[in-house]
Amino acid sequence: MRAANRAEMQNFRFMKANFPDPTMSRDAIIKRLTLHRQALIAARKSGLKTTRTDGEPDPLKWMDRKDEARLPQTERQVIERRADLLSRHHSATTGLTHLKSDDAKKLEVLRQGVRLARVATEHQADELAAALHAEFPWMGPATEAIWHGMRHSVREGDIGLHLPPVLLDGPPGIGKSAWARALASLIKVPTMVYEATVENASFGLVGSQRNWGNSNPGRLLNTILATRVGNPVVVVDEVEKSGRAESTRGQAYSLTDALLPLLEPLSAEGWSCPYFEVKFDMSYVIWVMTSNKAASLPEPLLSRCPPIRLQEITTADLVGFARREGQRKALDENSIEAVVEAIERHDQFNLSLRTVVRMIGRAAQLQAVGVRLH
Repeated sequence: MRAANRAEMQNFRFMKANFPDPTMSRDAIIKRLTLHRQALIAARKSGLKTTRTDGEPDPLKWMDRKDEARLPQTERQVIERRADLLSRHHSATTGLTHLKSDDAKKLEVLRQGVRLARVATEHQADELAAALHAEFPWMGPATEAIWHGMRHSVREGDIGLHLPPVLLDGPPGIGKSAWARALASLIKVPTMVYEATVENASFGLVGSQRNWGNSNPGRLLNTILATRVGNPVVVVDEVEKSGRAESTRGQAYSLTDALLPLLEPLSAEGWSCPYFEVKFDMSYVIWVMTSNKAASLPEPLLSRCPPIRLQEITTADLVGFARREGQRKALDENSIEAVVEAIERHDQFNLSLRTVVRMIGRAAQLQAVGVRLH
């Protein structure tokens, strides 16, 4: 599956805090102030004239006479106190002083920002949507929503591909998660799949406070830290099956509640990580949620992303997928036809896309060891 043009990458300031300037550390300021004072003393004692346009003594002229400019203890103490004050003031402006050194180091990868995949033209959006539809024709309503979203992002001049969150509601086994992974592959961004049935509380996705046991930043932020891509495709699978966890104090932590500020563009721009207690711009994250029964989801979530209703996958769709996937995996014609025959023979059992994917994988394994399928 290929589109003629792939999404471009742009740099983006993701973290809403500033990294400390190395030149504003205590030691760097002490060194700078000391050299400046030594230069003034040496110039005055030697009668050297400055040749610099800013009126400061030229270091090249006094460095060989630095011994003549030793600072008394009182002046060194004044410099140290001033350096302490300047360094603390600078640190307070970063918004990172509350972090332990190990946690601050985890954020260092964001010093140059993150990258955002970007669709440059509406024509490119058309090509990407066409490639996605060719692979998953039965997912037409979902692809159409993404197509309109890509074109709108281009018209708005977004610095990165900005898509509204989507909720794919339909029978199990029709390829909702596979469709989301294919979308990520087309626009060249990472995919993170969050199984709501397994990790049904918010901790795994958004993290927990540092003073909790086994606390961590959450898989969402860890994905961005690991890939340095600010608009990954995040799949929340079977979101309607998520539950709630309660603390010993009776506080509830549900996955759907944690999603709400991330799905709202304005609040997502300044989303605060409970672990780092630092704000990040999550507004470009591409959310794909899947459900089998969206009606059971809370109204606040449904209002942010109205369900896109999808139908059962047909035998014809499965056959078409099997042929395309078989060719992609370099299966010979006999192997592909054997898989197609198995699909058609088991039509009455309502095969799912997952089953077909397993069948193709098995055929590829047999072909690799020289077993011919008939």
